Amino acid sequence: ELRLSLVGSEMCIRDRGGRLYRGETSINFVGNRRRWYGLSGFFVLLSIGALAIQGLTLGIEFKGGSSFTVNTPNPSVAQAREAVEEVGIASDPTIQLVGNDKVRVQTQALEPAQNNAIQDALAAKFAVSLNDIDTQIIGPSWGKEITRKALYGLFGFLLVVMIYLAMALEPKMAVSAIVAVIHDVFITVGIYALVGFDVTPATIIGFLTILGYSLYDTVVVFDRVRDNTKSISATSTKTYSQAVNLAVNQTIVRSANTSIVAILPVAAILFVGAGLLGAGTLKDLSLSLFIGLLVGTYSSLFIAPPFLAQLREREPAMQALAKRVQARNASTSSIAGVATAPVIAENGRGPRNQPKRKGRK
Repeated sequence: ELRLSLVGSEMCIRDRGGRLYRGETSINFVGNRRRWYGLSGFFVLLSIGALAIQGLTLGIEFKGGSSFTVNTPNPSVAQAREAVEEVGIASDPTIQLVGNDKVRVQTQALEPAQNNAIQDALAAKFAVSLNDIDTQIIGPSWGKEITRKALYGLFGFLLVVMIYLAMALEPKMAVSAIVAVIHDVFITVGIYALVGFDVTPATIIGFLTILGYSLYDTVVVFDRVRDNTKSISATSTKTYSQAVNLAVNQTIVRSANTSIVAILPVAAILFVGAGLLGAGTLKDLSLSLFIGLLVGTYSSLFIAPPFLAQLREREPAMQALAKRVQARNASTSSIAGVATAPVIAENGRGPRNQPKRKGRK
């Protein structure tokens, strides 16, 4: 029975996808764009509030500081905090477990004497030698250099992608895709600020990865839009917005399947690897990927196509096309109404029934 139920569900999904592809049924993505814009606006405002109030928690790779990783069979956050407090460090350190045999302590930039004091306190607290403590000291100038390179890489990526999309597709498609990408990054960064996870180089790698994924999904939709609008002015059967909406409906099943396949392993890394197993080094990368994949899938269907349709509908050619389609639909409706209307005589009494003549004998 379970197998039959699964087979029936699969056939139902295929039938639904086929009807969406053929245009027999449709989800009005473009027509409801105000709703999607409003939802995105809410999350953008939430991101602005999180960035303004709480801000991003930068890792020591960006702001500089000292990192002490203690290799011990019995790691404990509480014991590590006690060891740092015994030294008398003013700032609140960041302490996290790394797997089942390590605890990491990160502090602000310290003097050499303070670094040595923390190493001695950690060694005494966990009963290990100094060789079991991995120490990393990062100066603020190196952190600024990393930040500068990350920003250069981000802006360079956006510029190259915009040029490529403008050449491969259309300039307005490139603009729409970049708007969707900025939307994805902004919301992802805002959620990062809200959650309070450290921003590390792994986070930047995750950001660049979700940019590529979001663009891939958007390009798939736009490629279908281009196919649907090649001769749209000549046929005059659909407006540009209707053709875009059909393209989104034709690709929604593929986008959903691709997103689910991509999100499941990332969710496993985030919730199982970082959450249950305590792999703290994975949470920065996995969180940015998880949020970015969800937001990227949403923007490729609900933000980029409606924004593209809005840009193109302002063109005189598309406005003229919309008028022709409207006139054609009105003419078709009037012809259908005349064909189905009853015949009415001039006196308003309808057709007159003549008596049958009797045949001659």
